[in-house]
Amino acid sequence: MASLQSILSPIPQAANSPAEFPYHSQSSIRFARFRSLSVHELRNTRRLGFRGIRIGGSIADTVGHTCDAPVLTSSEVFERLRASQENQENQQQYLAMYSSVFGGITTDPAAMVIPIDDHMVHRGHGVFDTAAIVDGYLYELDEHLDRILRSASMAKINLPITYDREMIRRILIRTVSASKCRNGSLRYWLSAGPGDFQLSSSGCYQSALYAVVIQGKPPSRSKGIKVVTSSVPMKPPQFAIMKSVNYLPNVLSKMEAEEKGAYASIWLDDDGFIAEGPNMNVAFISSDKEFIMPYFDKILSGCTAKRIINLAERLVKEGRLQSISCENITMEKGKKADEMMLIGSGVLVCPVLQWDGQIIGDGKEGPLVQALFNLLIEDMKSGPQTVRIPVPY
Repeated sequence: MASLQSILSPIPQAANSPAEFPYHSQSSIRFARFRSLSVHELRNTRRLGFRGIRIGGSIADTVGHTCDAPVLTSSEVFERLRASQENQENQQQYLAMYSSVFGGITTDPAAMVIPIDDHMVHRGHGVFDTAAIVDGYLYELDEHLDRILRSASMAKINLPITYDREMIRRILIRTVSASKCRNGSLRYWLSAGPGDFQLSSSGCYQSALYAVVIQGKPPSRSKGIKVVTSSVPMKPPQFAIMKSVNYLPNVLSKMEAEEKGAYASIWLDDDGFIAEGPNMNVAFISSDKEFIMPYFDKILSGCTAKRIINLAERLVKEGRLQSISCENITMEKGKKADEMMLIGSGVLVCPVLQWDGQIIGDGKEGPLVQALFNLLIEDMKSGPQTVRIPVPY
């Protein structure tokens, strides 16, 4: 059998490298030149722990670095996952997770994992939705649950075997109960499920349901923000109207805004009309005190936005608003509005003060945006039973 010395050609010893093995430095990777090797010798080098061999060229000497990819036991994996969770700073707190794969709820963040061969992971074949947890109540759970079921139907994702709407609803409420969270959010997914790494989901033995409870704070008012027009193409209507996990355009649009010192980007549709933000709807108050919002036919039908339309009726009755309507809105008209806002379960009702550097209205947080925010908070904290589902802790 060829020796290690006969395989490695001599190279000068590095300063401060271990004398007993001049080709390896603990502080840096050393390089060794290989002569032509026989198949037998190549196999031996692999057995000795060498990787990345290039015949007749340079390689990184990895002797002593086998710990880069150790083979771990399941208990060691969990220990490392827990350590990773503990070492992350400014991380959201995940209080509970339900998975139909293991058929129950865990409160251990290290166990909150999904199979790598789930088609939601490697093919994006999944849909999701969310619901706010406010003072121990789930806000608009039924509206969000109905939407995820519509999204799943459009994405051709069946419910897991034996599951129906009411069972999913019970599971979601039970998961929040197990988390003991009173203010935060519930996020849940329906996926084509685990099975293989093929393109088609026909090899998935059944679809999957996942849910996670995230600790948060009681809802609060957002300060005025800046937005820009997105240069990232928005999704075609067929995909924009469903809440799928395919959020790469949304992510790139958000990052573009942040790079320009703004909070979010605004999409325009193919006809040049205002569409939506990366994960929120957009609305305006005109100089005639009209509340206007884009049609929902090419964008996601926002549950919070539709609730705001309902709540805004009170301002019409009070004479503070003249009308409420959905219409095609040009960017020029939007920028000339008295007030502009973003609406969503994350931002609630957030005033926009600048768009592409142009001041909206008087550049201050408008009274009607503030009034709509107050109506939403009141609804979240003391609204009717149809929108507030008590969690049995």
